[in-house]
Amino acid sequence: MAVSPAPKESREFHFRRLGKPEEFRAVEEVQREAWGLGTEPPVPGAVQRAVQDNGGLVLGAFADIYLAGFSLSFLGWDGSALYHHSHLTGVRPEYQNHHVGLRLKLFQREEVLRQGLSQIRWAFDPLQSRNAYLSVRRLGGIPDRYFVHYYGQLDSDVDRGTESDRVRLVWDLASPRTESRLAGGGPSAAEDEARWRDSVAVVETTLGESGIRVPAAVDEPTAPQVHLEIPFDLQLVREHEPNSLRTWRHATRDAFRAAFDAGYVVDDFAVVAAEHERRSFYFLRAPSAGAPRGVEPSPIPAPKNLPG
Repeated sequence: MAVSPAPKESREFHFRRLGKPEEFRAVEEVQREAWGLGTEPPVPGAVQRAVQDNGGLVLGAFADIYLAGFSLSFLGWDGSALYHHSHLTGVRPEYQNHHVGLRLKLFQREEVLRQGLSQIRWAFDPLQSRNAYLSVRRLGGIPDRYFVHYYGQLDSDVDRGTESDRVRLVWDLASPRTESRLAGGGPSAAEDEARWRDSVAVVETTLGESGIRVPAAVDEPTAPQVHLEIPFDLQLVREHEPNSLRTWRHATRDAFRAAFDAGYVVDDFAVVAAEHERRSFYFLRAPSAGAPRGVEPSPIPAPKNLPG
């Protein structure tokens, strides 16, 4: 039986583990729609079934009986710690402004804690402001490692034309930082703006011909507090400044790698409104710098047996 569509205006969602073959097939559909897959194949239903039945989780968000989004994770091991690796979380385009992604991650957290584990890790494109805001600011995860061209060339609307760089994020599910962020804690907009003005740029930007920001220079991080800018909306860059996609990728790659090599910690992400412009920033602190107000330090053990 095929999963029937629900009206786009539906706002009520319920969450559960998937189990039926048609539900796994619906996950394939969501993958195609969420990322605009071209020749890139979705994770097939048979693999999803294997993940679900062997310690992993394939979770669905439903509007009535219509699958609006999903999350897929599986057990990971780095040589010393067992955790869940969250491989994919996708939401159909018509539901992407309904907080479905956030609620899927919260449900995933509950299920992983129920398994007796305390950590979820995942990789995301550091240029995607929406993903960074959810992962770092809202959930309290910490990016701790940079992967260059991690998946190779991908044929999807969100990756086409640029290298598939990713940052690895660690989410400690029951840490004070996570509990605070899930309860709505964190810096205010005024504190974000103050931190931005008081910190030093590692990626300097300027307005391009279209009025969209493009990188102008990359500086070595040396100050106690630095910020690393990314596009506020990467899709607008694709549409209006396509020649800067490669520049953005390489500028942020160089900045992240230099910062991580020097021991800097990404401890927050914010969208700052200044002079009628919204701009997106990762905030980083030097290893000797204390955490700024509203940011809880969260040391992460050195990873083992992971690709560099």
